[in-house]
Amino acid sequence: MSSAEAGNGLMDPALERRMIEIRRHLHRNPELSNEERETQAYLKHALEEAGLHGVRPVAGFGLAVEIVGTAAPSNRKVVIRADIDALPITEASGVPFSSERPGVMHACGHDAHAAMGYAAAAMLERQKQSFSGTVRIIFQPAEEAEPLGGRRVVAEGLLDDIDAAIGIHVDPYTTTGKIAVGPGPYTLACDTFDIRVTGSSAHAAKPSEGVDAIAVACSIVTELQKVVSREIDPYDPLVVSITGIEGGGAYNVIAAEARLKGTIRSGHEATRQYAWRRLRQIVEGVAACHNASAEVNLQRGEPPVINDPDMVEIIRKAGADLLGQECVVGAPGWTAADDFAFYSEKCPSVYFRLGIRNEEAGAVYPLHHPRFRVDEAALSIGATLLSAAARDFLRPPS
Repeated sequence: MSSAEAGNGLMDPALERRMIEIRRHLHRNPELSNEERETQAYLKHALEEAGLHGVRPVAGFGLAVEIVGTAAPSNRKVVIRADIDALPITEASGVPFSSERPGVMHACGHDAHAAMGYAAAAMLERQKQSFSGTVRIIFQPAEEAEPLGGRRVVAEGLLDDIDAAIGIHVDPYTTTGKIAVGPGPYTLACDTFDIRVTGSSAHAAKPSEGVDAIAVACSIVTELQKVVSREIDPYDPLVVSITGIEGGGAYNVIAAEARLKGTIRSGHEATRQYAWRRLRQIVEGVAACHNASAEVNLQRGEPPVINDPDMVEIIRKAGADLLGQECVVGAPGWTAADDFAFYSEKCPSVYFRLGIRNEEAGAVYPLHHPRFRVDEAALSIGATLLSAAARDFLRPPS
């Protein structure tokens, strides 16, 4: 029996077992962004089975449920966000509940987030006589890919009446039993781009009679790396990654077209704008140097997550009360992006990291890795912290 199955005393053992059961079901049956139809139906049934009422669909294949405290009348409202989508990755983790859908895997822990959101909702429903105000839990689709669920949550007005928001993410770099949180910028903005390079075809034996689009694309890849390494202050975060290249088909034909795609991740809006300009200049300039042409399509994605200092203190206090002060660490932010940033643009928010690293459980691989694992012993910590932080926020000032 795993430590998670045995329980650690943080929540009712039956609820903990059900939370892990939900997590494993979702892990076996992952769905990509904007395709979470079965996930939505499964979670809705689980929530209603736990006695939660008014579960409603939101943001496409997401859900929202509210728990209204009955201790005293209050208009204060707080959101807990739990993302639910998976990634286009073939699983190689070796867990007995591995994905049964080829090429799709919960390699970022959103199955764990959804399960913790479920458990937090169930706990708050049982505890509603102990707090005032409303907790709205949003099981959000499409964190991983456009059209982003966080943007849609805002567009549908789900945060218009909200006073604060709480987000959680499992962290394979932080040991199980600890959490990491800090104020200010905590993730990077992320934009995606597509590049089409157009040359002209020729026989592979006579490349001088054409314009090799693949060779031009390779030059573009090389030159783009110099924006980060030679044009940006090392203390100003910027990451430019080419994540796909495609072109050609036959062994004996010079490719007339090549396509590139990738991301720009940035910590400041001025750097973001600079990177956009330089991307276009370099792509078009390199193409022109080689008698080719190029088009750039840039998609603005999520902004950085900004952690509100007062909300950070709520998480720190709840974490210290639950785990001890030494288990609440001030780790720096991530170069990854998260569309929880749309929440933090809308209201005071906090995004904290839940340690899941456990060598004995094989939970040592990074996010988006085919061998990624979650130490399930951490899930009761995360769910308990989510519910405790929501109650603490709703507690009136003394």
